[in-house]
Amino acid sequence: MRQVLSRTALLKILVIDDHESVLGGTIDVLRNKYPDAEFITALTAQQALSQVSSIQPDLVVMDLSLPESSGKTARPETGVKLLRTLMLHYSSLNIVVQSAHVRTLVRIRPDIDVHKGGFTVADKSLASQEMLTRVDWALQGLTHTKDIKGIHSGLEVKPEWLRVLTLAFEEGLTDKAIAERMCVGERMVRHYWSKLQDALDVYPEEGKNMRIQTEMRAREEGLID
Repeated sequence: MRQVLSRTALLKILVIDDHESVLGGTIDVLRNKYPDAEFITALTAQQALSQVSSIQPDLVVMDLSLPESSGKTARPETGVKLLRTLMLHYSSLNIVVQSAHVRTLVRIRPDIDVHKGGFTVADKSLASQEMLTRVDWALQGLTHTKDIKGIHSGLEVKPEWLRVLTLAFEEGLTDKAIAERMCVGERMVRHYWSKLQDALDVYPEEGKNMRIQTEMRAREEGLID
């Protein structure tokens, strides 16, 4: 059952962003429309999980580029991980993703598809009124993901394939090291590469390096940062 709300006096809104100036600006915009709402903030993924657990907000407005904890580097992958956790444990939570990295959401399309709460996307370049429209849709329990490049393209990527991409192109590991990290054989890692390249339409071409082509396509699709 969707968590649909109509009375702003009851709203508890959690805003998550690692830049305090952005937090303040977002809250100012939201307060103009929801003057009686209670606003709570979080600067890190750890703070966000703690706040959601303790206050049970009606709406979360969150960036994706977040640090795991204070002193850590902000990364879109951290926000994607947080988002997946929130949808898993709070299936009726209404969520607005307000970020410059919305294309990374293609990585968790299956999670978004089954989420029961409202889920909308507001690129940070959107005008304030457009952002408020997405907030209103989320509070009505609606899902709007058309702004996510590639999310409706039919691209299907399994979690283990994404793990291979991350280990290879963000940590620079060899296939042997990837196999050890994932506790599988090198042959399985090569199988994952083959399935990835097929999903991304990357095939052998004379004079081209398939791994480099795979990395380029994966970045275009938002599968890696």
